[in-house]
Amino acid sequence: MLRYQLFPRSQGITEQIQDVIECFERTYEQIKSPENELKSNEVLDVLRPHFEQIGFMIEAGKVKGQKIPVPVLFGLNNTVDKSFNADGVSNDGKIVLEVEAGRATANFAFLKDIFQASMMHGVEFLILAVRNDYRGGDDFHKVYTFLETLYISNRLVLPLKGIILIGY
Repeated sequence: MLRYQLFPRSQGITEQIQDVIECFERTYEQIKSPENELKSNEVLDVLRPHFEQIGFMIEAGKVKGQKIPVPVLFGLNNTVDKSFNADGVSNDGKIVLEVEAGRATANFAFLKDIFQASMMHGVEFLILAVRNDYRGGDDFHKVYTFLETLYISNRLVLPLKGIILIGY
């Protein structure tokens, strides 16, 4: 089943975040793990039309012009000196989407996603989608436990209003 959790858990889901969750709910049968062995780009292809309907831009591919750069550092005359690419971003630039398939926990890609979203200018929320099952392991649970520890310990405070973890 589709699972999701907003961190910190002291907040509720906003209407805009609920719209994102509904995109995953509508496509769940096509993307759910372990039944579907889709790569992250293939998951994005399934999600794309639903996200575009709610005002998101979704990465079209891995080559320049298909990626979605989000500014991190600005230079002279307000030019962008550094940016990170996102799988998707809301039209207002406040929500970033990252979809991980096989490497979410194996290579700690979820940590990179959290770091990059934290550095992106104007980003308030990170939607982090991971497989419920990857090679017999529960990636959702692994990331959930990490985020729970992060937020409960309060030893590292992120500049994001929240992280929404979605397990598909």
